[in-house]
Amino acid sequence: MNRETGIEAVPQWYLVQSKPRQAERAAANLVQQGYSVFHPQMMVERIHRRRRVMVEESLFPNYLFIRLRRWVDNWYPLRSTRGVARLVAFGREPLAVHDGLIEEIQRRLEAAPAELNLCPGQKVEIIEGPFRGLEAIFKVHQGERRAQLLIELLHRQVTLTLPLADIRRSA
Repeated sequence: MNRETGIEAVPQWYLVQSKPRQAERAAANLVQQGYSVFHPQMMVERIHRRRRVMVEESLFPNYLFIRLRRWVDNWYPLRSTRGVARLVAFGREPLAVHDGLIEEIQRRLEAAPAELNLCPGQKVEIIEGPFRGLEAIFKVHQGERRAQLLIELLHRQVTLTLPLADIRRSA
């Protein structure tokens, strides 16, 4: 608690908008200035020059979170930091983001598998559930989180639907 103003100096998360395609630069520059920054990213499989590659992409393009104490920290350098467009505010007041929301985003990112780009006919391995260890052939996506596979059981091809989190591409 600040004796002069009576205001508690509890750090809170705030939302920062970066300039287009400069979120990484903004995060690096803010960290270099001593700020605590959270830039949520996840690994995603993309096709680049006809090859499948894993790339890290921003969960919220052009946005990141910064932890500041409302009446204690110096907020002025934020405006002139390379890559930063502005601190997101409603009117003239920046709106704090609840710690619980940041913790939930972090928890989900830690638990989330990399997004799979699979083609029909591609071999996959089942890594969870009763069919763990079996190889299968990817048939088709069923919604965003499930896949239809062909596996061989008792010398017959059987169609099976599993969550994408339970399979991975075979090497």
